[in-house]
Amino acid sequence: MTNEQIIEAVKEMTVLELNDLVKAIEEEFGVTAAAPVAAAGAAGGAEADEEQTEFDVVLEDAGGSKIKVVKAVREITALGLKDAKDMTDAAPKAIKEGVTKEEAEEIKEKLEAAGAKVTIK
Repeated sequence: MTNEQIIEAVKEMTVLELNDLVKAIEEEFGVTAAAPVAAAGAAGGAEADEEQTEFDVVLEDAGGSKIKVVKAVREITALGLKDAKDMTDAAPKAIKEGVTKEEAEEIKEKLEAAGAKVTIK
């Protein structure tokens, strides 16, 4: 399979199927997909002079163009339609966590172009 075929297959998966895939990969290769967020958070609190390197993109409000926002959330997260709609309905909700500043800005621009209100934390 090519990378594009794998990505397309993953895009078609539900959240539960994707979760099962991640668990299977973790078991097969002896790795973990969990990010060391707790350790990074504790270190960031201890050294306040250090610049923040990970950001969370939070959808505050879907705005008037909810369908466009759901499509944007779906594109950004690779979730299915129902999961993207549920995430949009649950606003305020983190769309992506632990991303770079550049990626956070790109995601914010996409969501705001769709009519959403977004913050980066």
